[in-house]
Amino acid sequence: MDNEKKSMIKDALILFAITLVAGLLLGFVYDVTKEPIAQQKAKAKAEACKNVFADADAFETLVGEDGPTAYFVAGKDFNMDIDEVMQALDSSGQLMGYVITVTDHEGYGGDIQFSMGVTLDGTLNGISLLSISETAGLGMKAGDVLVPQFANKKVERFSYTKSGSTSDSEIDAISGATITTNAIVNGVNGGLMFFNSVLAENEGGGINE
Repeated sequence: MDNEKKSMIKDALILFAITLVAGLLLGFVYDVTKEPIAQQKAKAKAEACKNVFADADAFETLVGEDGPTAYFVAGKDFNMDIDEVMQALDSSGQLMGYVITVTDHEGYGGDIQFSMGVTLDGTLNGISLLSISETAGLGMKAGDVLVPQFANKKVERFSYTKSGSTSDSEIDAISGATITTNAIVNGVNGGLMFFNSVLAENEGGGINE
């Protein structure tokens, strides 16, 4: 019996040692990779801002992703979040519009995150995909098929069509990827609604929480 107890204690100590070492290694790896990941994320964000607001000289955070409030767009037609809002400024520091980061939760393969640039008069400069995990050869065509269609459009709301767009407010759907198309269109519509109902109402100032 004593040998049995000793063996159990030995096994427990070995398991504890393995768990401790694994935890230390994971912590070390996290510390090593944390900064490069943060830098890469900041670079991707800066590129997205420039992609959707090329005329701006600087971008300043209005609503940060780590801020106290996550803005949810109310309404049964939307299943998305407004994650972050950046002010787009010209060389003299004047407000030109906003870069709004949106996460839509309706994608076929999960969340789809993108940035969208909106000028003060409500013109959508375009969108830039930040994160998407749709089906290869179908939903993953969003960057080539959907993104260009949103550029330089001034409409209150977009819809998608499978028979060919006939107006600025219509987006040609990706063949075989209606779910992806719907998710991005809804996400853009939610961002526009947020701009019109919140940002445009508080132009140049803060956001009431």
